[in-house]
Amino acid sequence: MKTYPGLEIPFADWKDWSLQKVLRHQAETRPDATYLVAPEEGLTLTFAQTLEAAEALATTLYANGASYGDRVLIQAKNSSELVLSWFGAGVGGLVEVPINTAYEFDFLAHQVRTSKPRWAIVDSTFASRFVQVREDCAGIEKFWVIDDGELEAGLAALRDAGWAAEPFEDLRERRAEVELPDVVSQDLGAIFFTSGTTGPSKGVAMSHAMFYFDAVECMNLTKLTPEDTYMVTTPLFHGNAQWLAAYPALVAGAKFVLYKKFSASRWIDWVRDNGVTVTNFLGVMMDFVWKQPPRENDADNNLRCIFAAPTAGSIAQPFGERFGVEAFVECFGLTEVSMPILSPYAPVGERPAGAAGLAVAEWFDVKLVDPETDIEVPVGEVGELVVRSKHPWTLSMGYYGAPEKTVEVWRNMWFHTGDALRKDEHGWFYFVDRYKDALRRRGENISSYEVEQGILAHEDVFECAVIAVPADFAGGEDEVMACLVPKREIDVEELWEFVATKVPAFAVPRYIRFMDALPKTPSEKVQKAELRKDAVTADTHDREALVKAS
Repeated sequence: MKTYPGLEIPFADWKDWSLQKVLRHQAETRPDATYLVAPEEGLTLTFAQTLEAAEALATTLYANGASYGDRVLIQAKNSSELVLSWFGAGVGGLVEVPINTAYEFDFLAHQVRTSKPRWAIVDSTFASRFVQVREDCAGIEKFWVIDDGELEAGLAALRDAGWAAEPFEDLRERRAEVELPDVVSQDLGAIFFTSGTTGPSKGVAMSHAMFYFDAVECMNLTKLTPEDTYMVTTPLFHGNAQWLAAYPALVAGAKFVLYKKFSASRWIDWVRDNGVTVTNFLGVMMDFVWKQPPRENDADNNLRCIFAAPTAGSIAQPFGERFGVEAFVECFGLTEVSMPILSPYAPVGERPAGAAGLAVAEWFDVKLVDPETDIEVPVGEVGELVVRSKHPWTLSMGYYGAPEKTVEVWRNMWFHTGDALRKDEHGWFYFVDRYKDALRRRGENISSYEVEQGILAHEDVFECAVIAVPADFAGGEDEVMACLVPKREIDVEELWEFVATKVPAFAVPRYIRFMDALPKTPSEKVQKAELRKDAVTADTHDREALVKAS
C-alpha cells in the first residue's frame, strides 16, 4: 500500500526542535529577510527584528518574576503583538495559552482554571471579561494590554480590580540584566484548548518538539521554501494559523503575511497584492470564495498551493482553473496527534476524489478499528482512526490538568480519535464522519459531511448542518435532516431535486429546516447536539409528506 513520502526535517537533532532555536537560527542565517508582514498595521519585520522583539518580551516577563514553565495566557485578535507574544513565550521557555477571542464568562473561567496562568497578554477590549470572572483569575499576577481602541479603559478596569497592568509597549523594552534560559525541546511549549462540543474544553499539552514537528509536516505538505509567501486570515488562537502556517513559514524561512480576519470578497486582492504563493482555507471558506462574482483577472496571481481542511472536492477543479492554483493539499489530524495522514503534493485532480491522504508511516502507526472492540477492521470498511507515534514527543503530552481524560482517550495504548474513516486497497484514507455524527438509514451508512457538501453546492445555501433524527417506524434507524441557512428564499422542492443530483438517493434528506443561523460554539463549530434537541419542528419540511400529498 502507498504511504506518504519521507519528511524533510531541517533540524536533524530532535533536541533542537524548539521555537527558540528555530527563530535564532533564522535570525542568524537570514537576518535581513522579511518574516512578518501585517498589511493592516503597515508593519514589516525581518527575522532579526522578530527575534529581538520576542527576546525583549521574554526578558520583561522574567524581570517581573516569571519562572521557566509559567503559563502565559494570550487573548487577542490577529495582530503583530499576538505573534510576538507567542514567540516571546516560546523563546523564554514559558508556556503559551491562546484563548479564543469569543470566550468570556464560564468559557473563559474554565480555561483559566485549567491552565493556571501567572501572566496574561490581552486586547484592551477583552480586559473587562477577566474582571467578570475575577475569582477564577486570582492566579494571574500581571496583565499587559494591547491597544485595540480602549487602552486606558482596559488598564483602568484591571487595575481597579486589583491587578498590576501595563500597556503592551512595556514588553518591547529589553531588560539587559535578564539572561534567558535554554529551551528544552521535550518541555511543555503550549496548551491549546479543544472546542468542547460534547463537554468542557480540554487543554492539549504540546511539547516544543511536537509544535516543531507539526510545522515541519506542514512545510513538507505545502513544499514551503524561503522563496514562498504564506498568507493567513484565520485566527491565531487556532492551530490552523499558528503551527500550520506561521510556524511552518518560520521553519522554512518564508514570508508570513497576516490579516486580522477572513474576507471572501477581498481574499484574491490580498493574494495578489502580497505575492502570496501559499495560503490556507478552513471549513467553508473555500466555498465562500468560490461563490464570489468571477473577475477576469482572478488567475493573475502567484498562488500555487492551498492547504484546505477539508478540500471542497466538488469545486476543486474549477476553483484551481479560475484562480490558477497548482495544487490543493490537505491532511487528517487532531491537535492531540499532529497529522498522521497527509496528501502528497500533486496537481489539482490527481488525488482520488474525497481522499484525505496517506499514512505518514515513518512517524506514526495508524489503524482503523471497531470502536467497540478496538480490533482492526478489514480494508474498505469504516472504522475509528487510532494513532500512536513511532518517535518520542510527536504526539501531545496529554490533557493538561485532566489525567482521567488522558487515560480515557489512550485506551489500549492507542489514541482514539472518535473519527470514522475508511481505507482503500491503495492506502488512501477517506473521512466518513465523527462517530457521534454518523447516520444509518435503512441499512445504509451515510456521511453527514458528504451530504452537507452536496447541499452547499447550491448557490443559494449559505451554511448547512446534517443530523440524524429517529425514524417514525420501528426498525427504521435514522432519517436524514438538513438544517440550513439560505442566502435568499429557496423553493424547498427545487432544493430536494438539486440535492438528488449530488448525493445517493438514500442520502437525500427527508427533512429540511430553514434557519436564520446555526447554533455554534464560540470557536464557530456547529452544535449539532442542539439541533438534535429540537429535531423535527413545526416549520420543518417533510419530503415524504409532500410526496403523499401529491
